[in-house]
Parts: sequence; structure tokens; C-alpha cells
Amino acid sequence: MNTKEAVAKRILQLCEEKHIAINALANISGVAPSTIYSMLNEKSQNPGVVSIKKICDGLEITVREFFDCDLFDSREQEIC
Repeated sequence: MNTKEAVAKRILQLCEEKHIAINALANISGVAPSTIYSMLNEKSQNPGVVSIKKICDGLEITVREFFDCDLFDSREQEIC
């Protein structure tokens, strides 16, 4: 699993934990639903840190809490 896939899984995981649909997440975070959906599928290979920060704000968590997850432990360096 690469980092982009880990970000997508983490967003879905947090939505499930907080019982929030993707469209509701878009509303509370101020991120367009199309942006979030592109982060969740193959369209976006590089989810932006500003979008991740807005999503965190909407979920009322810190960026540190977002990345403090087993999905990001021992990620190998990705060179494209």
C-alpha cells in the first residue's frame, strides 16, 4: 500500500468512526465533494496537505492525529 492509498483508507476509517458520509465530510470541512472523492480514488495521486488539514479541521482532529495510525507506520520512501 502506498501513501496515497493509506490517506484514502484513513479518511474512510475516520468517517466510519464518526458516522459521517463523504458528502457530510465535504460540508463540514469546506472541501469540495469532488476533491474528497478524487482523494479516495485513482484520480488524485498526491492528496494535498491543505485539503487534508481542512478535512482534519472538519473532523475536529489534528493533522498529527490523522497520521497517527498503523496505516502510516513503517511507510517506505516513495520515489516517483
